[in-house]
Amino acid sequence: MKKTDFNLLAIFDAIMIENSIIGAAKRLSMTQPAVSNAVMRMRLTYNNPLFVKKGRGIEPTAYALNLWSKIHEPINILKNSIDPVAFSPANNKRRFRIAIPDILVDLVWLPLRKLIEKEAPGLDILAVPLNLQGRERILIDGKADLVISAGRYLNRVDRKSVINNPLFVCAMRKDHPLSQKKLTLKNFLAAEHLLVTSGGDDWSYVDEILNNKGHSRRISMTTNHYSIIPKLIKETNLITVIDELVFAEEFKNGEIVLKAPPIDFEDISLCIAWHARHDNDKMLYWLKEKMIAMIKYECETARVSMYG
Repeated sequence: MKKTDFNLLAIFDAIMIENSIIGAAKRLSMTQPAVSNAVMRMRLTYNNPLFVKKGRGIEPTAYALNLWSKIHEPINILKNSIDPVAFSPANNKRRFRIAIPDILVDLVWLPLRKLIEKEAPGLDILAVPLNLQGRERILIDGKADLVISAGRYLNRVDRKSVINNPLFVCAMRKDHPLSQKKLTLKNFLAAEHLLVTSGGDDWSYVDEILNNKGHSRRISMTTNHYSIIPKLIKETNLITVIDELVFAEEFKNGEIVLKAPPIDFEDISLCIAWHARHDNDKMLYWLKEKMIAMIKYECETARVSMYG
């Protein structure tokens, strides 16, 4: 049996939490060379590289992820038993990676930053890509601490809280050939569709529903961010099925027509998810609850603005 240095495990835990040797050094009030030296000792102890370089950062090996899943919670319990302190967001220095659609970044990143500056100035927030492929493993693999996504695309073992149920609409320009007609399944399928996809896919939940009923639509164009969508819809013959909030301003101004899609949606709840290893992470819980409240507020405010 290997002789275990619990100081090394604490350093390893900090590296996994921060996903960074520099971040772990700041978290532990250590020098970067001291943390790097500890990593070298761990590699020898466990006969595993533990971390590999990826771009400017590091990525844990499968061995490291498995080890962390077993030691993170016991380390937390031990720390709280030895040195129990009252939780205070203002005194925490942490870094969290959040996988989030860019439409929500546009909606809440500014108010979130203002909140952090006021209540948790030591908190760093990194937005990471939210691709359809591999989404169910992003928390397991430690690539994000929180994921905000349609619940149906999350891993069934992830911890989840429902934020809201988006209202999906079919949007088109005000003088589109379908704008004055009843939107039937036939003319919906015959139209040219725009799809937003961060991973470059030409497939979405809408296509899944259609495929299950033996139908398909033509994806004439895709985009990897939401901000261009209103302009594309206003100035072309494209239509798109999307959350109504994307077109809040254009709908108010009468530039866009929104219609109910001829599709029966199921399980479209928007959720925030985290991994079980963070169940007792008070800072992550604080951030999660603040983001839930913020997204709900911003969405409701936008809808009130749309419809008066």
